[in-house]
Amino acid sequence: MTNTREVDEETPLLRTEQKKTPLPWFQFGLVLFLQLGEPLTSQVIYPFAPQLIRDLGITGGDESKVGYYVGIMQSLFFLTQAFTVLHWSRLSDSVGRKPVILIGLFGLSVSMYCFGLSTTFVGLVLSRALNGALNGNIGVIKSMMAELTDSTNISQAYAYMPIAWSTGGTLGPIIGGSLSRPAERFPTLFGNNEFLKKYPYFLPCAVPATYTLLAWIVTYLLLKETVKHPKPLKQVFFKSKEEKKLNQISNSQTIIHEIDDQEKPLPLRSLFTFQVVIAGTNYAFLALVDIAFRAIQPLFFSTPIELGGLGLAPPTIGNILSSFGVLNGVFQIFFFAKIHDYWGSKKVFMAGIAVQGYSAGLWFAVGTQVVLSIMPSLSYGAIFIFIAGASPNKASLGATNGLCQVAVSVMRALGPAVTNSMFSLSIANNYLGGYMVYYMLVVIGGVALLVATRLPSSMTRP
Repeated sequence: MTNTREVDEETPLLRTEQKKTPLPWFQFGLVLFLQLGEPLTSQVIYPFAPQLIRDLGITGGDESKVGYYVGIMQSLFFLTQAFTVLHWSRLSDSVGRKPVILIGLFGLSVSMYCFGLSTTFVGLVLSRALNGALNGNIGVIKSMMAELTDSTNISQAYAYMPIAWSTGGTLGPIIGGSLSRPAERFPTLFGNNEFLKKYPYFLPCAVPATYTLLAWIVTYLLLKETVKHPKPLKQVFFKSKEEKKLNQISNSQTIIHEIDDQEKPLPLRSLFTFQVVIAGTNYAFLALVDIAFRAIQPLFFSTPIELGGLGLAPPTIGNILSSFGVLNGVFQIFFFAKIHDYWGSKKVFMAGIAVQGYSAGLWFAVGTQVVLSIMPSLSYGAIFIFIAGASPNKASLGATNGLCQVAVSVMRALGPAVTNSMFSLSIANNYLGGYMVYYMLVVIGGVALLVATRLPSSMTRP
């Protein structure tokens, strides 16, 4: 039987089956557990974000302006993250992954409590900005997962990685849609609670904030460091430059033979290799396509029917978004590793982007949209493998992930603001029948596919 898979100059002439290294399940499970905090906190606001903006009264009753403010609120997290995520990732190469993850979890928890207590748009802006600035975990966790795996089990690891995102994508919308405005929705339980009447969105924000606080405790007690030679935090932040120099000189004689080039973080300029740039650019375009779709979806669902939306309530929106989380999790766990091992990272990545689109209509179209939107999630696992392989050495893995994450955070900051603003413009001015934003999404997907053709067919890990 002829093998139809692509063969090129990068494909080995002889294929040998390597025995897969078992995953370190306890530590790997802890990483998934603490990773759940981020999708949970990000997804929980999606069902009620448009209604929250309406409640604040900053649009003056103009429905076409809701998209502007929702987009700004969603983009702020990624904008501030873009300025700090590289610093957190590079810091994790020096002091270790665990301290940086603890700082990120703390920032995530505090900022979500603040978001739930905010009664002004300025308060929402500041809490979201704090969330992004303090949370560099998204790049650090990917580095830790790469360090817990090798080339034989990395696709298996990334098959389980979506468990956290899918669980967050399932529970977050349910929590946000069900627990928002609890005094009105559950008068028997909360009808007399003046606190929840004053802060109607505190309860759905408090649930993921408390979970993240528990994750901080679990991380502190049980998570093991994966960086081989981490520096103490006090040495990085509190010692003078002279003390650091003396310390390096005194220790150099004892560690120079113990630490090889693979264990020394490289300067930032050394990371700008072709492999890193291509992997990072594709990750950024994938994030733009994905975040634009995710941001505009709940806005379309909540927009009144007469303006081209579906006019759905937050609980219904939450149920629709949660169904995606369930389907995505099941599909990723059972099929990602098999699809990746057969097709390879590049084909999986491109196939995931190719099916990303937008369909507006009745319930059949909504269901079709949810099912099709599972496929782009495959692209994330594929591109993470490319990024891990693109790192110049093992000790620079955090910085490499951080550098790619900067580009992604910029795209994720632009995506909601631009697409939601375009959504509002399309409605207000009836551009292309009110559907101009959807044509824009198709164009973005086409550009992302073009960039994906520059990916190598395979990637060797350092």
